[in-house]
Amino acid sequence: MKTRLLFANVCLGTVLALAPACGDDGGGSGADASTNPDVDASTNPGADASTAGFETLITGSFTIPAGSEIYRCARVTVPQDMYISAFQAIAPLGTHHTVVTIDSSGQSDGEFDCGAGTLSDQMLYASGVGTDVLEFPQGVAMKVSAGQQILLNLHLYNVGDQPISGTAGTSVKTMPVGDVVHEAEMLFAGPITLSVPPGEQTVQADCTFQNAATIMTVWPHMHQYGTNMRVDVNRSGGGSEMIHNEPYAFAEQKNYPKTPMIQMNAGDKVHVTCTYMNTSGSTISFGDSSDDEMCFAGLYRYPKTAPSPFCVF
Repeated sequence: MKTRLLFANVCLGTVLALAPACGDDGGGSGADASTNPDVDASTNPGADASTAGFETLITGSFTIPAGSEIYRCARVTVPQDMYISAFQAIAPLGTHHTVVTIDSSGQSDGEFDCGAGTLSDQMLYASGVGTDVLEFPQGVAMKVSAGQQILLNLHLYNVGDQPISGTAGTSVKTMPVGDVVHEAEMLFAGPITLSVPPGEQTVQADCTFQNAATIMTVWPHMHQYGTNMRVDVNRSGGGSEMIHNEPYAFAEQKNYPKTPMIQMNAGDKVHVTCTYMNTSGSTISFGDSSDDEMCFAGLYRYPKTAPSPFCVF
Protein backbone atom coordinates (compact mmCIF):
# COMPACT_ATOMS: atom_id res chain seq x y z
CA MET A 1 0.00 0.00 0.00
CA LYS A 2 1.36 3.37 -0.95
CA THR A 3 0.73 6.27 1.39
CA ARG A 4 1.75 9.90 1.56
CA LEU A 5 2.26 12.65 4.12
CA LEU A 6 2.72 16.15 2.78
CA PHE A 7 4.75 18.81 4.53
CA ALA A 8 6.46 21.65 2.68
CA ASN A 9 5.86 19.70 -0.56
CA VAL A 10 7.70 16.65 0.83
CA CYS A 11 5.79 13.31 0.61
CA LEU A 12 6.27 10.45 3.06
CA GLY A 13 4.21 7.29 3.65
CA THR A 14 0.89 6.39 5.53
CA VAL A 15 -2.99 5.76 5.77
CA LEU A 16 -6.02 7.46 7.37
CA ALA A 17 -9.42 7.50 9.15
CA LEU A 18 -11.94 7.80 12.16
CA ALA A 19 -13.36 5.99 15.17
CA PRO A 20 -16.64 7.81 15.85
CA ALA A 21 -19.09 8.83 12.97
CA CYS A 22 -22.52 8.09 11.29
CA GLY A 23 -26.27 9.25 11.15
CA ASP A 24 -29.64 9.85 9.29
CA ASP A 25 -31.20 12.25 6.88
CA GLY A 26 -32.99 14.83 8.92
CA GLY A 27 -35.67 13.69 11.33
CA GLY A 28 -36.06 10.17 9.90
CA SER A 29 -35.21 6.84 11.41
CA GLY A 30 -31.59 7.02 10.35
CA ALA A 31 -29.85 5.68 7.29
CA ASP A 32 -28.43 2.22 7.83
CA ALA A 33 -25.02 1.75 6.27
CA SER A 34 -25.43 -2.01 6.59
CA THR A 35 -28.50 -2.09 4.32
CA ASN A 36 -28.08 0.97 2.09
CA PRO A 37 -25.04 0.77 -0.19
CA ASP A 38 -25.56 4.37 -1.29
CA VAL A 39 -24.83 5.49 2.26
CA ASP A 40 -21.53 3.62 2.30
CA ALA A 41 -19.54 6.62 1.07
CA SER A 42 -20.64 6.18 -2.54
CA THR A 43 -22.18 9.65 -2.45
CA ASN A 44 -18.91 11.10 -1.18
CA PRO A 45 -16.27 10.11 -3.75
CA GLY A 46 -13.70 12.34 -2.12
CA ALA A 47 -12.48 15.85 -2.66
CA ASP A 48 -9.82 16.75 -5.18
CA ALA A 49 -6.80 17.47 -3.01
CA SER A 50 -5.27 19.59 -5.76
CA THR A 51 -8.05 22.22 -5.74
CA ALA A 52 -8.55 25.47 -3.84
CA GLY A 53 -5.08 25.54 -2.34
CA PHE A 54 -5.34 22.17 -0.61
CA GLU A 55 -2.46 19.70 -0.62
CA THR A 56 -2.50 16.06 0.37
CA LEU A 57 -1.60 15.47 4.00
CA ILE A 58 -2.11 11.71 4.21
CA THR A 59 -3.51 9.02 1.91
CA GLY A 60 -3.60 5.26 2.00
CA SER A 61 -4.78 2.52 -0.35
CA PHE A 62 -7.07 -0.28 0.82
CA THR A 63 -8.96 -3.39 -0.24
CA ILE A 64 -12.14 -4.37 1.65
CA PRO A 65 -13.45 -7.92 1.18
CA ALA A 66 -17.12 -8.28 0.22
CA GLY A 67 -19.50 -7.86 3.15
CA SER A 68 -16.74 -6.78 5.52
CA GLU A 69 -16.11 -4.01 8.06
CA ILE A 70 -12.42 -3.47 8.81
CA TYR A 71 -9.94 -0.95 10.23
CA ARG A 72 -6.54 0.06 8.90
CA CYS A 73 -4.09 2.33 10.69
CA ALA A 74 -0.72 3.95 10.08
CA ARG A 75 1.81 6.30 11.67
CA VAL A 76 4.20 8.75 10.14
CA THR A 77 6.73 11.09 11.71
CA VAL A 78 6.52 14.77 10.81
CA PRO A 79 9.89 16.20 9.75
CA GLN A 80 9.17 19.88 10.48
CA ASP A 81 6.67 22.00 12.41
CA MET A 82 3.42 22.47 10.48
CA TYR A 83 0.42 24.74 11.12
CA ILE A 84 -2.83 23.47 9.59
CA SER A 85 -5.51 26.06 8.83
CA ALA A 86 -8.01 23.90 6.88
CA PHE A 87 -8.94 20.24 6.36
CA GLN A 88 -10.65 18.41 3.51
CA ALA A 89 -11.65 14.72 3.48
CA ILE A 90 -10.70 12.36 0.65
CA ALA A 91 -13.28 9.58 1.05
CA PRO A 92 -13.95 7.19 -1.85
CA LEU A 93 -16.46 4.33 -1.82
CA GLY A 94 -15.84 2.13 1.21
CA THR A 95 -14.67 4.92 3.53
CA HIS A 96 -17.06 4.82 6.48
CA HIS A 97 -15.42 7.45 8.66
CA THR A 98 -11.97 8.72 9.65
CA VAL A 99 -10.05 9.98 12.67
CA VAL A 100 -6.60 11.56 12.63
CA THR A 101 -4.71 11.97 15.91
CA ILE A 102 -1.24 13.04 17.02
CA ASP A 103 0.58 10.04 18.47
CA SER A 104 3.09 10.16 21.31
CA SER A 105 3.75 6.41 21.59
CA GLY A 106 7.02 6.47 19.66
CA GLN A 107 6.18 3.31 17.76
CA SER A 108 7.44 2.66 14.24
CA ASP A 109 6.04 4.43 11.20
CA GLY A 110 4.04 2.37 8.75
CA GLU A 111 0.66 0.76 8.06
CA PHE A 112 -1.00 -2.00 10.07
CA ASP A 113 -4.33 -3.67 10.80
CA CYS A 114 -5.98 -2.18 13.86
CA GLY A 115 -9.28 -1.64 15.68
CA ALA A 116 -11.68 1.17 16.41
CA GLY A 117 -9.87 2.05 19.62
CA THR A 118 -6.46 2.47 18.00
CA LEU A 119 -6.32 6.21 18.62
CA SER A 120 -3.95 8.54 20.41
CA ASP A 121 -4.40 11.16 23.09
CA GLN A 122 -4.64 14.29 20.93
CA MET A 123 -7.32 14.83 18.27
CA LEU A 124 -6.38 16.44 14.98
CA TYR A 125 -9.33 15.84 12.64
CA ALA A 126 -12.41 13.66 12.13
CA SER A 127 -14.70 13.13 9.15
CA GLY A 128 -17.63 10.95 8.09
CA VAL A 129 -19.68 10.51 4.94
CA GLY A 130 -20.34 13.88 3.34
CA THR A 131 -18.15 15.91 5.70
CA ASP A 132 -17.48 19.28 4.08
CA VAL A 133 -14.37 21.45 4.06
CA LEU A 134 -13.32 22.74 7.47
CA GLU A 135 -11.53 26.12 7.45
CA PHE A 136 -10.47 27.94 10.59
CA PRO A 137 -10.83 31.71 11.09
CA GLN A 138 -7.91 33.88 10.06
CA GLY A 139 -4.91 33.45 12.35
CA VAL A 140 -6.05 30.08 13.78
CA ALA A 141 -4.23 26.80 13.13
CA MET A 142 -3.58 23.37 14.60
CA LYS A 143 0.09 22.64 15.19
CA VAL A 144 1.94 19.40 14.57
CA SER A 145 5.53 19.64 15.85
CA ALA A 146 8.62 18.26 14.18
CA GLY A 147 9.25 14.73 15.42
CA GLN A 148 5.61 14.06 16.36
CA GLN A 149 3.77 11.24 14.66
CA ILE A 150 0.39 11.40 12.97
CA LEU A 151 -1.73 8.33 13.68
CA LEU A 152 -4.45 7.54 11.17
CA ASN A 153 -7.40 5.23 11.77
CA LEU A 154 -9.52 4.27 8.77
CA HIS A 155 -12.90 2.59 9.28
CA LEU A 156 -13.75 0.76 6.05
CA TYR A 157 -17.12 -0.80 5.27
CA ASN A 158 -18.20 -2.85 2.24
CA VAL A 159 -21.88 -3.88 2.09
CA GLY A 160 -21.58 -5.29 -1.43
CA ASP A 161 -20.76 -8.73 -2.80
CA GLN A 162 -17.49 -7.69 -4.48
CA PRO A 163 -14.23 -6.38 -2.96
CA ILE A 164 -13.70 -2.60 -2.88
CA SER A 165 -10.29 -1.00 -3.42
CA GLY A 166 -9.40 2.66 -3.22
CA THR A 167 -7.30 5.40 -1.69
CA ALA A 168 -8.58 7.54 1.18
CA GLY A 169 -7.02 10.40 3.07
CA THR A 170 -7.01 14.01 4.16
CA SER A 171 -5.83 17.16 2.45
CA VAL A 172 -4.94 20.40 4.21
CA LYS A 173 -4.00 24.03 3.90
CA THR A 174 -1.10 25.27 6.02
CA MET A 175 0.07 28.72 7.10
CA PRO A 176 3.43 30.24 8.07
CA VAL A 177 4.13 30.30 11.80
CA GLY A 178 4.30 34.10 11.67
CA ASP A 179 0.61 34.22 10.71
CA VAL A 180 -0.55 32.08 13.63
CA VAL A 181 -2.33 33.99 16.40
CA HIS A 182 -4.17 31.11 18.13
CA GLU A 183 -3.31 27.40 18.34
CA ALA A 184 -6.47 25.29 18.13
CA GLU A 185 -7.51 21.79 19.21
CA MET A 186 -10.39 19.35 18.76
CA LEU A 187 -12.23 17.44 21.45
CA PHE A 188 -15.34 15.26 21.66
CA ALA A 189 -18.04 16.29 24.15
CA GLY A 190 -20.44 13.49 25.01
CA PRO A 191 -20.96 10.22 26.92
CA ILE A 192 -18.63 7.24 26.62
CA THR A 193 -21.47 4.88 27.57
CA LEU A 194 -25.12 5.02 26.56
CA SER A 195 -28.24 2.87 26.19
CA VAL A 196 -30.91 3.47 23.54
CA PRO A 197 -34.09 1.34 23.92
CA PRO A 198 -36.44 0.87 20.96
CA GLY A 199 -38.46 3.89 19.86
CA GLU A 200 -37.63 7.59 20.05
CA GLN A 201 -35.06 8.25 22.78
CA THR A 202 -32.70 10.99 23.95
CA VAL A 203 -29.23 10.81 25.50
CA GLN A 204 -27.62 13.78 27.31
CA ALA A 205 -24.19 14.64 28.68
CA ASP A 206 -22.20 17.63 29.94
CA CYS A 207 -18.68 18.82 29.21
CA THR A 208 -17.30 21.33 31.73
CA PHE A 209 -14.67 23.73 30.39
CA GLN A 210 -11.77 23.99 32.80
CA ASN A 211 -10.40 27.13 31.13
CA ALA A 212 -11.70 30.01 29.05
CA ALA A 213 -11.87 29.16 25.35
CA THR A 214 -13.43 30.09 22.02
CA ILE A 215 -15.52 27.49 20.15
CA MET A 216 -15.17 27.91 16.38
CA THR A 217 -16.98 24.87 14.94
CA VAL A 218 -19.33 22.07 16.01
CA TRP A 219 -19.13 18.68 14.23
CA PRO A 220 -22.04 16.42 15.34
CA HIS A 221 -21.44 12.68 15.43
CA MET A 222 -23.89 9.83 15.91
CA HIS A 223 -24.57 6.55 14.11
CA GLN A 224 -27.39 5.15 11.98
CA TYR A 225 -30.28 5.79 14.38
CA GLY A 226 -29.37 9.39 15.22
CA THR A 227 -31.96 11.94 14.09
CA ASN A 228 -31.04 15.22 15.81
CA MET A 229 -28.34 16.85 17.92
CA ARG A 230 -28.75 19.86 20.14
CA VAL A 231 -25.86 21.62 21.87
CA ASP A 232 -26.40 24.22 24.60
CA VAL A 233 -23.99 26.28 26.66
CA ASN A 234 -24.93 26.48 30.34
CA ARG A 235 -23.12 29.36 32.00
CA SER A 236 -21.54 28.85 35.42
CA GLY A 237 -23.01 32.17 36.57
CA GLY A 238 -26.50 31.29 35.34
CA GLY A 239 -28.27 31.38 32.00
CA SER A 240 -27.90 29.28 28.88
CA GLU A 241 -27.83 29.58 25.10
CA MET A 242 -28.43 27.11 22.30
CA ILE A 243 -25.50 26.95 19.86
CA HIS A 244 -26.62 24.05 17.67
CA ASN A 245 -29.93 22.28 16.96
CA GLU A 246 -30.08 20.44 13.64
CA PRO A 247 -31.33 17.17 12.15
CA TYR A 248 -28.56 14.59 11.88
CA ALA A 249 -27.93 12.93 8.51
CA PHE A 250 -25.51 10.08 7.87
CA ALA A 251 -24.80 11.19 4.31
CA GLU A 252 -24.25 14.83 5.32
CA GLN A 253 -21.98 14.82 8.36
CA LYS A 254 -21.23 18.52 8.13
CA ASN A 255 -19.15 20.96 10.11
CA TYR A 256 -21.09 23.89 11.58
CA PRO A 257 -18.89 27.01 11.93
CA LYS A 258 -20.11 29.37 14.65
CA THR A 259 -20.56 33.01 13.62
CA PRO A 260 -20.11 34.77 15.93
CA MET A 261 -17.81 32.34 17.70
CA ILE A 262 -18.82 31.08 21.15
CA GLN A 263 -16.87 32.54 24.07
CA MET A 264 -16.59 30.13 27.00
CA ASN A 265 -15.50 30.87 30.57
CA ALA A 266 -13.96 28.44 33.04
CA GLY A 267 -16.79 26.47 34.62
CA ASP A 268 -19.20 26.86 31.70
CA LYS A 269 -20.71 23.61 30.43
CA VAL A 270 -21.47 22.34 26.96
CA HIS A 271 -24.66 20.26 27.22
CA VAL A 272 -25.16 17.73 24.41
CA THR A 273 -28.57 16.17 23.64
CA CYS A 274 -28.79 13.39 21.04
CA THR A 275 -32.12 12.13 19.73
CA TYR A 276 -32.54 8.67 18.18
CA MET A 277 -35.27 6.67 16.48
CA ASN A 278 -34.35 3.10 17.29
CA THR A 279 -36.20 0.88 14.82
CA SER A 280 -34.04 -2.20 15.50
CA GLY A 281 -36.34 -3.78 18.07
CA SER A 282 -33.46 -4.12 20.53
CA THR A 283 -31.62 -1.84 22.97
CA ILE A 284 -28.53 -0.31 21.38
CA SER A 285 -25.37 0.38 23.37
CA PHE A 286 -22.28 2.55 22.90
CA GLY A 287 -19.83 1.28 20.30
CA ASP A 288 -17.93 1.96 17.08
CA SER A 289 -19.90 -0.23 14.69
CA SER A 290 -22.82 1.14 12.67
CA ASP A 291 -25.03 -1.23 14.67
CA ASP A 292 -23.98 0.56 17.87
CA GLU A 293 -24.44 4.25 18.72
CA MET A 294 -22.53 7.33 19.82
CA CYS A 295 -23.38 10.86 20.93
CA PHE A 296 -20.48 13.24 20.43
CA ALA A 297 -20.28 16.91 19.58
CA GLY A 298 -16.87 17.44 18.00
CA LEU A 299 -15.68 20.88 19.13
CA TYR A 300 -12.90 22.84 17.43
CA ARG A 301 -11.71 25.51 19.83
CA TYR A 302 -8.77 27.61 20.95
CA PRO A 303 -6.50 27.92 22.88
CA LYS A 304 -5.15 24.39 23.07
CA THR A 305 -5.43 23.16 26.70
CA ALA A 306 -7.11 19.74 26.85
CA PRO A 307 -5.09 16.75 28.14
CA SER A 308 -7.57 14.31 26.55
CA PRO A 309 -9.62 14.24 23.32
CA PHE A 310 -12.76 13.36 25.31
CA CYS A 311 -14.69 15.69 27.63
CA VAL A 312 -17.46 14.11 29.73
CA PHE A 313 -18.51 15.26 33.18
